Amino acid sequence: MPKNEDMWLCPQGINATPTIDKAGGIIYAIALDGRLYGLDLGTGRTRFGPIQFVPPFSKNWSLNLVDGVIYTSLSQGCGSAQSGLYSMDVRNPFRPLVRVLLVSERGSAGIWGRGGPVIGADRRVYGMTGDGEFDPANQKYGSSVIAASLKELELKDYFAPLNWRDVNKYDWDIGCTNPVWFAHKNRTLLAGGGKEGVVYLMDTAELGGKDHHTPLFTTPRLGNDENSFQGTGIWGGLSAWQDDKGDSWVYVPMLGPVSKHAPKFPKTNGPNLNGSVMAFKVADSTGGKPVLEPAWISGDFKIPEPVVIANGVVFALSSGENVNQTREGGVIFAQKQTMLNDSQRKEDTERAVLYALDAKTGKVLYHSGNAIDTWVHFSGLALANGQVYAVDSNSQVYCFGLKGK
Repeated sequence: MPKNEDMWLCPQGINATPTIDKAGGIIYAIALDGRLYGLDLGTGRTRFGPIQFVPPFSKNWSLNLVDGVIYTSLSQGCGSAQSGLYSMDVRNPFRPLVRVLLVSERGSAGIWGRGGPVIGADRRVYGMTGDGEFDPANQKYGSSVIAASLKELELKDYFAPLNWRDVNKYDWDIGCTNPVWFAHKNRTLLAGGGKEGVVYLMDTAELGGKDHHTPLFTTPRLGNDENSFQGTGIWGGLSAWQDDKGDSWVYVPMLGPVSKHAPKFPKTNGPNLNGSVMAFKVADSTGGKPVLEPAWISGDFKIPEPVVIANGVVFALSSGENVNQTREGGVIFAQKQTMLNDSQRKEDTERAVLYALDAKTGKVLYHSGNAIDTWVHFSGLALANGQVYAVDSNSQVYCFGLKGK
């Protein structure tokens, strides 16, 4: 159960983004009581359940559907729920099967990447865990990257950075982001990072090497020189793209100023005090191992959200949000710090802005100006049928696309 001062982290409504079974015409969603509903897309009629999926009042994240099985992840111990990966086989509505892979005894080590569990073409489910005890012998996987089998949801591999104790101490959650799975030549790779501001590049065949602490490549610190737990570092999730030459790219949303330890980017696109999108090209080192080479960095973004890529264009959202959680900020979340209420967190916000950037250079091709009325909170972009969608803090949906003739 979360401590009293942490109860503000728990949702008072539906938290997980629903998922759609296109073939069946059903939208699945988790209600506040933890039950899974399958609703008819055309009428809203209940066609599945409700069946208990996760604990009531838990903090569950976006749903993903693969081969008739729905996946979600839990964090923060809301409703006394234990952190981990959860799945439900919904192919037989009369015999739904729930599987769970827990990563801690209580609510620590939460998996709170907003996109939910990441599912690779290698038929594994991936998640990044937040602050918590790291003790694999006792099935505790705080501050780790975990891989589980798609069907059985059994742990298959894990990676924890060597400085996991510091990650815990300074609240540098890596669980606040989703990793990105992608193919590169004859390998399948995973890239992820968190509040500390470093990116780990991992081979999905062996996430952390023989000792579970050695990824293929680790960047120097890219942001968060102040060692803060809020408002800086990598949040949301990384994105990947393969260009027409077969080269792989990784895009990182960075909150706050660039670190003094960051590598030099060959292409820059203006000042970026509040945040930026960083682009890396996957290259092979002399020893044949993939590495991340800096390619370009964007101009200023006030809190960038995870990007989406289509047709050589990076669509990126500057959310305009005030992400401070306390008045004083600081390295460690202490009870003496003053929590901000909802009205205070609305201060120092700006209109969100949608940008279209050249995927290879970061050059601005388009921006939405004042089209979006207010800021965006902990959201992202959706892209379908040549159009880009965003939702602001007033729950207004915006659609951007090419003008008709």
